[in-house]
Amino acid sequence: RLDPQSPERWENFYRNIKKIKKKVEEKNFLVSANVIGGYMYLRNLFGPEKVLYIFYDDPDLVHECMKVWRNLILSCLKKVQEYIPIFRFYIAEDICFKTGPLISPEHMKEFLIPYYREIFEELKSGQTQPIYFEVDTDGNPEIIIPVYMEAGMNALSPFEVAAGCDVVKIGKKYPNLIIRGGIDKRILAKGPEAILKELNRIMPEMVKRGGFIPSCDHGVPPDVSLSNYQYYRNRVIEMDH
Repeated sequence: RLDPQSPERWENFYRNIKKIKKKVEEKNFLVSANVIGGYMYLRNLFGPEKVLYIFYDDPDLVHECMKVWRNLILSCLKKVQEYIPIFRFYIAEDICFKTGPLISPEHMKEFLIPYYREIFEELKSGQTQPIYFEVDTDGNPEIIIPVYMEAGMNALSPFEVAAGCDVVKIGKKYPNLIIRGGIDKRILAKGPEAILKELNRIMPEMVKRGGFIPSCDHGVPPDVSLSNYQYYRNRVIEMDH
């Protein structure tokens, strides 16, 4: 499954890429290259506990795994670039929990960042249009934002408020970072008064700053009513103009 040259992988590619290319040329479509990040890939291979031991017990194996991952991602995305430009390189990482990262910044720099940087540089060299590099992680990622920036990351999501994330504060600290998320899902369940109070705190500052895509700070939970969600979206649209 990790062999990019497997014929089965490309059975539908050539038919689908023509349809997508037409949409891109008509300016009706932007291509997002969504991939499972290196940490999530390693965690899925070894398990969430065992992977932590593997970093210490067999670092060469980790690097071998990451080389296979890099080869798969690059081979597939470079093929896409032969037909259409990539708008966003999106890594689903989930490398953080409530209080911070699940592995250290030092481990990230050793086992993840060099491969991310290599992929991103290769993709940038394959087209003239800019590419946005977005990392998605649960929890609180504040101390690893500069680590990801070393690989070229310029966008991050979803900034879970329950984990201590404050997009206004983070936006001031990293003025060039594109921020997506940051709207507390718990407040969306409380009703219009609480929603408006939170949006009045966030939106004026972030609209003035720019580079902010307001959205729920994770999946919208079932205790958020349709009317509350519609109220929130309507207010966001009003405030963004």
